[in-house]
Amino acid sequence: MTKQRRTGKSDCKSKDGDLRARVHFCMESGHIWLHEHRMLLVHAEAQATLRRELIETLGMERVQGLLTRMGYAAGMHDAELARTRFEGASDMELFMTGPKLHMLEGEVKVTPVKVEFDRAAGSFYGEFLWENSWEGQWHKRHFGTNGEPVCWSQIGYACGYSTAFMGRPILYKEVECVGMGKNNCRIIGKPIDEWEDATDYMRLFNRESIAEQLMDLQTQVVQLRSAINKKEKLPSDIVGNSEIFCTAYELLQQAAKSQITVLLLGETGVGKEVFARSLHNSGARCKESFIAINCAAIPHDLVESELFGVEKGAYTGAMTARAGRFERANGGTLFLDEIGDLPFSAQAKLLRVLQEGEIERIGDHKTRKVDVRLVAATNVDLRQLVKEGRFRSDLYYRLNAFQINIPPLRERKEDIPLLAKRFLEKYSAIHGKKLRGFTDKAKRALLAYHWPGNIREMQNMIERGVILAPSGTRIELEQMFSASGEEQGLEIGLDNNGSLGANGWDYGKDLCEAVFNGVMTLDQVEAMLIETAVAKSSGNLASAARKLGLTRRQLAYRLGNLRENEPTEPAIPLPREQRVKQSETAG
Repeated sequence: MTKQRRTGKSDCKSKDGDLRARVHFCMESGHIWLHEHRMLLVHAEAQATLRRELIETLGMERVQGLLTRMGYAAGMHDAELARTRFEGASDMELFMTGPKLHMLEGEVKVTPVKVEFDRAAGSFYGEFLWENSWEGQWHKRHFGTNGEPVCWSQIGYACGYSTAFMGRPILYKEVECVGMGKNNCRIIGKPIDEWEDATDYMRLFNRESIAEQLMDLQTQVVQLRSAINKKEKLPSDIVGNSEIFCTAYELLQQAAKSQITVLLLGETGVGKEVFARSLHNSGARCKESFIAINCAAIPHDLVESELFGVEKGAYTGAMTARAGRFERANGGTLFLDEIGDLPFSAQAKLLRVLQEGEIERIGDHKTRKVDVRLVAATNVDLRQLVKEGRFRSDLYYRLNAFQINIPPLRERKEDIPLLAKRFLEKYSAIHGKKLRGFTDKAKRALLAYHWPGNIREMQNMIERGVILAPSGTRIELEQMFSASGEEQGLEIGLDNNGSLGANGWDYGKDLCEAVFNGVMTLDQVEAMLIETAVAKSSGNLASAARKLGLTRRQLAYRLGNLRENEPTEPAIPLPREQRVKQSETAG
């Protein structure tokens, strides 16, 4: 790579318009976006007041480190945007995106004095003039002229941006500062090993500050509260702090102290087997076997042999005797997942095992004693299966001795960030990626999504994001949700108002094409919408009008027009009472 050099004032404006276009203000949702990063428009005076109070509370040295690290993080964010969003630009154009973003964000006017670097060789020298520094001006107003430079967050930004861009630590020093009484500020940046006093500045970047201590204390408080709610620390494979989740886990811990049969209820993917394993590991049988079987995954004619075992010659193909899952779980725990799919004949034998504690292998008349703790799980309503005659009532009451409902992910929103972080760490390690988290839009999407597949779906989605995201960046929204949207026939994303859901324009393209191509008329589209809304509302016009964004009177008017056009065969479904009345009249 050739050495990049730039001196004098910046005259490259090819990317300025593109940068401004990436800033989006949304009055409806209250968001400001810089690409996928949420931004804030903050009063400089309010920010300066906060800065002053921090200094008065924590001391100047600690606040210098805190603000430097804050600016460093902002610089890393902006370097990520420059690196991933301007394809085909030269290295110098990419690098100068940082100073332009710094100005766009209202921090300071940046003029390059001398910029030379070679990314391949790792050499770097940058000298910049800063004008109108908000930080230096407000510090001087609040504390007077200072003996040392005071543009701490801005220096942190320059260090973070250049470090991320070069791929090696770059340290800037502010050699002139308005906070020291100068007319403007001037900074110089070089690789950290080229500064003789670098160790004196590195203290600003270590996290052993009072702010970090406060965050650690806050974390400890959360953990202690969680421990109080859950009686003991959660296992490493169980994550959650929400009240509804803690209630379920507390029931699990109470059940672990006894040998009672447990029935786990919950939607697909909520973690029923994880709960069952935790129950086993927390109980007195933890040193014995945990055996799991999915009743829905085994053919009905093989379920009994899998559960109870088989003797040699019991049926064609039984060449050897084989112990079943009950025998293999003897002394430990047997987990029967999807218990609602157990064949009726196997249900009777399972009930006998639970009552008598003994089994008979298929093809054998010898009884064998087993000591097994049974945990069953299902995502269907067993009571409804009992009413339909598809599940034995006596077995249901036997299994339902201790019921635990595991909440779906959409009901424990506060646990989503914790789970997302855990899965990100897990799959980053598996796939050898170093990722810096999620973009702001991706985080919002995680919280807004309905999660029909619950935790299992989140695992798969985040692993997909880890695979697609370039190392050193953050996972973006489309890297996680694109495949899920295709599965549902929708494009999931954030619309112009910052709301998660189907992209309405893309979703309606087929309908638009049908109208444009003459397949349907506009009147037919309107009739179809009205018919569907009334049908979905069971003939309730007020409800149908709400679905269409109309008043009841407006909908009634449109209905009248439709019925006038089609007098002999009304397309609008009538309420059941009217249909019955019409049939009686006709009779």
